[in-house]
Amino acid sequence: MSSLSILLVEDDTIEVMKLNRTISKLNLNHTVIEMKNGELALEYLNGDHKLPDIILLDLNMPKLNGIDFLSILKEDNELKHIPTIILTTSCNQKDLQECYNLGVTGYILKPLRYEEYVTKIEKIVAYWSINELIQKK
Repeated sequence: MSSLSILLVEDDTIEVMKLNRTISKLNLNHTVIEMKNGELALEYLNGDHKLPDIILLDLNMPKLNGIDFLSILKEDNELKHIPTIILTTSCNQKDLQECYNLGVTGYILKPLRYEEYVTKIEKIVAYWSINELIQKK
């Protein structure tokens, strides 16, 4: 399995801590790059950094929400290939449909129970760790 570079676009400090705790608990050797909103994430992606392998994106954020971020990302020829998974509490069907219309890779609801969260994150990173798109980089 490959070590992933994960861009987490999330404004909630507790959610950021939860993801980092989960990666650590699972003894995964992945790098998590944290951005508090879509604007900062776009600045990062357009900077002189190595692009992340995947993006975990919250929908409800200040400045530039997840859907607006996704719209901009998917229109950029240099960035649109990055697998982007929505990680949200929104079970709004309109949000779900709009994200898939924009070309999101996945839409995952954040469970209330931590054990379920760990299981979902483990499956996401396990899949992308062996995915051919990531392996070919």
